[in-house]
Amino acid sequence: MSDGINRIVFVPPPQLDDRIETHHVTREFHREVGYRRDFEAYCQWYHETAERHRQEFQKMQGDINIFGWFSRRR
Repeated sequence: MSDGINRIVFVPPPQLDDRIETHHVTREFHREVGYRRDFEAYCQWYHETAERHRQEFQKMQGDINIFGWFSRRR
């Protein structure tokens, strides 16, 4: 019976410093993931907006220049 007790190994709980470090690394990781997700969404919005502006500019190229009529210049 004493042999069974000798085989039990006591594993100390992780130190508080290790827990704080793990928490900090995890928090930084999630912050970076959020930053990259937000940046990707911004880039997608920017490209969509730029494309829409290009299309509007193409349409404006064919419009009549009303301002030129008022200033008598072309």
